[in-house]
Amino acid sequence: MAAAIEIDRVSKDFRLYREKYTSLKERLIHLGRVPYEDFKALDDVSLSIEAGQTVGLLGHNGSGKSTLLKCIAGILQPSTGSVTTVGRLAALLELGAGFHPDLSGRENVYLNASILGMKKADVDPIFDDIVAFAGLEQFIDTPVRHYSSGMYIRLGFSVAINVDPEILLVDEVLAVGDEAFQRKCIDKVKTFQAEGRTIVIVTHAVEHVRMLCDKAAALDHGRLVIEGEPNDVIREFRERLMSGVSSAADVSDEMARSELSPLWGKVRIDEVELVYPETGRDNVGPGEPLLFDVHLDSTERIDDVVLGIAIYGPMGQLVHGTNSRLKGTDIGSVDGKVTVRFRMDDVPLLDGTYALTVGAHTLGGLVYDHWEQKRRFEVAAGGRDEGLVALPIKVEVLR
Repeated sequence: MAAAIEIDRVSKDFRLYREKYTSLKERLIHLGRVPYEDFKALDDVSLSIEAGQTVGLLGHNGSGKSTLLKCIAGILQPSTGSVTTVGRLAALLELGAGFHPDLSGRENVYLNASILGMKKADVDPIFDDIVAFAGLEQFIDTPVRHYSSGMYIRLGFSVAINVDPEILLVDEVLAVGDEAFQRKCIDKVKTFQAEGRTIVIVTHAVEHVRMLCDKAAALDHGRLVIEGEPNDVIREFRERLMSGVSSAADVSDEMARSELSPLWGKVRIDEVELVYPETGRDNVGPGEPLLFDVHLDSTERIDDVVLGIAIYGPMGQLVHGTNSRLKGTDIGSVDGKVTVRFRMDDVPLLDGTYALTVGAHTLGGLVYDHWEQKRRFEVAAGGRDEGLVALPIKVEVLR
């Protein structure tokens, strides 16, 4: 399939000025030169995004995600390299960007749409849809200076998604606004996916990446360190980038892990064993027991250990997460090998493949070890109920 976005060896440099000389004397002394240092926001990034793909960009603050999105949108020009896009593009990078505070919501809809490349005659037929999606019918003729931040968000997003883009760029918008609006936005993104549009999402919310994206990429200090399946990228993001590794591109797994946390490896997850109801079986049914045996090991006595698990559904959505502390269990000292068992006496899940994440950390959250979805288990439900959870619903006829 042809690429909708082709990013070829893109770098972007900025100048950071440390001082500013305001007087004539200072300027003469320094011969008009203002001291600065170069900052590389993007460093030789290459990424190909096929038409119809939804791609999530992950990274810590300052990793270059938003800068890359602005280069794709054409707001910034790369210092070196090139970005090629095919199709009408709508970018929702800064909420309300392009809105004039003295103009009404109505006037700003037309202004914002014109920035996105639409004529008034193109906006007229969809104006009511834009306002209805934003839920601002009562306030559309009010100057936007009187809008709340939530109203800004809704109107900006509504304009961007209604200009009929072939490529939609979204920066953090899905994580803001109230819950009802977030659901509305996600539903709209899913509609765009069904229509085969290309979407690039910048977010810190890994659940949105799991739920919506069929490809992900992670940036760290301006470098692209991994791209591929969302779960693989999320694991790398959590195990390395979120823990302070400056770059995972050119280091071995062992070297990177040693830098993850000051406590990384003091307690290790040796194995995670799934114990099914019967020997030889590789699945479990609703109502049957399932055990997760987590085998820990340490080379010294460690007293501050909390062990947590998280179960993810077939579409990557979080089903349940808990830990030993929340369950009132004190693991005690870990000195050598210890097995911690999580028991589900009555599996409440429906048919599907589920993924298990396991993490060991201190009470304060410093990570000892982390396995991101390295173990999966099958639930064979039978029947034809739908969803994730097997609820104990009974049907009665009352006459």
